[in-house]
Amino acid sequence: MEELFASLCEREGIAVDPIRGMGVTLGDPGKYSAPRGFRHKAATPFAPGKEGTVRCGFFERGTHKIVAVPECPVEAPGARQILNGIAREAERLHIPAFNEDKHLGLLRYAVVRCGWRTDQVMVTLVTAQRDLPHAQDFFEAVAALDPRIVTVAQNINGRPGNAILGEETRIVYGAECMRDQLLGCEFDISPTAFYQTNPQQTELLYQLAIDGMNLHQGDVLMDAYCGSGTIGLCAAKDAQNKGIGIMLLGVERNPAAIADARRNAELNGLTRSAWFMADDATDYILDAADNNERVDVLSIDPPRAGSTPEFLEAACALKPRRITYISCNPVTQERDLHQLLDGGYRLLKITPVDMFPHTDHTETVAVLERR
Repeated sequence: MEELFASLCEREGIAVDPIRGMGVTLGDPGKYSAPRGFRHKAATPFAPGKEGTVRCGFFERGTHKIVAVPECPVEAPGARQILNGIAREAERLHIPAFNEDKHLGLLRYAVVRCGWRTDQVMVTLVTAQRDLPHAQDFFEAVAALDPRIVTVAQNINGRPGNAILGEETRIVYGAECMRDQLLGCEFDISPTAFYQTNPQQTELLYQLAIDGMNLHQGDVLMDAYCGSGTIGLCAAKDAQNKGIGIMLLGVERNPAAIADARRNAELNGLTRSAWFMADDATDYILDAADNNERVDVLSIDPPRAGSTPEFLEAACALKPRRITYISCNPVTQERDLHQLLDGGYRLLKITPVDMFPHTDHTETVAVLERR
């Protein structure tokens, strides 16, 4: 990480902050245990076994051979048991697993999401087509696997390839969404919504970004690539709790995510101060720059490919006082930060956050200020 950001840090006269991990202290501040049970999203592929059995688990590294997993120590308690139970119920009801080589069969994947601060679980079953034998019996059997399950959804993905989710999703049992909490805010999470896998570290990640925003009374905060509104709404709620009134503007190209964001604004009593628009972030910010719209603080959390040169150029033209940039890919973030520095910003800090313990993947929060 220090090597990756070396030229930026030398240019700005700063150092990369120490990584913010999630080791658990064992009485002695110098002794830690490795984190367990932190992944609140778990998934499995399915494949046909011998004599109509259904196999599930993890792909062996570098292959699509499925290795059975009775229990996974880094997943939320009960998540793997639900996934394995789905395979058993499919076997019992003679619902065939999908054969990805022959493109035959029905049951492709299952995704389980567990609440962190709530006792709710959502299951999404991915099938190659909508119609299943004994469908209602299957859905009810899945819902009965764990009393915490509040939602069972069916996603239909008949396309070739390894993408888990298709474009069509329907609720087949229970509520439309599950609910969880982050930084004192409540969030409804729909089956296809993006929501961080490690919520404990997500709170740390978001708080670092919120602190970097340094919001003032009357500020306009633009949350670009806002998804279901989590970062912006947490920032707006934090400001409200401090007696600071701001206006939140969220932009996201996925209409389903925007519907979630609007619902989440209502859940948290922020409908009068939060607006969410379904639009491409680059297109929106280009129009905002052309119209000289006011943005005091800009929050960026783009996909792994990073932002676009056009977006970053328009961001600099808007001249927000502060920019916070959360990244799941430090390589593309490092590239983008150079353009922001060339556009009139100085880099105040870069903080890595260990979102995926036991791996070498980190997310980073960069805080920039207008020169």
